[in-house]
Amino acid sequence: MSLRFGTDGVRGPADELDDRSVAALGAAAAEVLGGSDGFVIGRDTRRSGPRLAAALASGLASGGARPQVLGVAPTPAVAWVSAERGIPGAVISASHNPWSDNGIKFFAAGGRKLPVATERRLEEALDRHLAAPPMAPVAGAGGALTGSGPVDEDALGRWVDAVVASIGERRLDGLHVVVDCANGAASHLAPEALRRLGAEVTVLHADPDGTNINDGCGSTHPASLQAAVVAAGAHAGIAFDGDADRLLAVDELGGLVDGDQLIALCAVDRRERGLLADDHVVVTVMTNLGFRLAMAEAGITVVDTPVGDRHVLEALAEGGWSLGGEQSGHIVFADLATTGDGLLSAVQVLDLVHRAPAPFSALARAAMTRLPQVLVNVTVAERRPDLVADLSEAIAEEERRLGPTGRVLIRPSGTEPLVRVMVEAATEADARAVADRLAEAVRAAGA
Repeated sequence: MSLRFGTDGVRGPADELDDRSVAALGAAAAEVLGGSDGFVIGRDTRRSGPRLAAALASGLASGGARPQVLGVAPTPAVAWVSAERGIPGAVISASHNPWSDNGIKFFAAGGRKLPVATERRLEEALDRHLAAPPMAPVAGAGGALTGSGPVDEDALGRWVDAVVASIGERRLDGLHVVVDCANGAASHLAPEALRRLGAEVTVLHADPDGTNINDGCGSTHPASLQAAVVAAGAHAGIAFDGDADRLLAVDELGGLVDGDQLIALCAVDRRERGLLADDHVVVTVMTNLGFRLAMAEAGITVVDTPVGDRHVLEALAEGGWSLGGEQSGHIVFADLATTGDGLLSAVQVLDLVHRAPAPFSALARAAMTRLPQVLVNVTVAERRPDLVADLSEAIAEEERRLGPTGRVLIRPSGTEPLVRVMVEAATEADARAVADRLAEAVRAAGA
């Protein structure tokens, strides 16, 4: 398989991620990222995970790195260990994809996601290693002993300790939470952390068997969580994705609370407590206009980035800001972690709910008013970077019609001959009408 980096590492059907290519990627990572003092590896619960972790570890060892294999571990836990030890890290996961997919994503020493330039260097090194004769497997590279001594069995426990300590001396006593672990990497750790904080925890989908990760559950399939919260009379529900770097929440009435609403809640709360650096919050261009209007009313400055949590992380680092994220539920508390952390985010949100005098549903309603959003994907004859510029007059006209309670975003796909037309307006009908007119203009310009 030709391994190339997408928005979050290398990803594809697991049976196409052959051992030789993955080992070559490990050797390339050792060359580009280092790891002679250690290179931590974690994986989610997919059946293909142990095989791919062993192949990656063998390649890393052949390149002079010292792989340290954590076994099943959430992506943010691997980033935390990487930061704690000052060593690079890798996660074998395809996040919210089905079990038959898998992937590999890397952290630089210190637990930070790789910049695009570093990924290009990795691809170049990978091509060189694939062109060389196949490597012999390095004995013991995928096991407990890696040349740098036994793996630290307490590493994941220390991550949980840090998450629990993130709210200081406060606790969650009396709060009933339903937790959907997506049969993924947080299946045992998340309930443990919340129980340590005193919450009453009802657990869903925490029995991974290698093929049930994200299967009708987790943050991409929240229906069973919504039903369980209502049936249990719980105060809140939390759903992770397979590698637990993002979350979605459910209020006590069974209503979904997405990333936009959660970030809005946390931004206002942290500003009131003096914890929102420079009163700024970082989101992507897909974040609902209702969020922006709510933040303006609260006196909080919104910084937009392109889609992808990597862009959010880069903006947070450049600006020295402390909070950002995506509608999908990637939330970054940059003063507490180096990357999006679903469990850490859950603890922050549940602490807020526990402290508030109102129920979760009322908090979510007060945080922001979601404006109707319509998204239309338009197929064009070819990818044209200048197509949006050609439509500037039509876009400006529709924006004038919408006024301050509407927004237009048109962006070409980075990989396909598609143009995505997104419109927000005061009503669904207005948003649909504008989206349809602009979609027709895109078709005419891209034919």
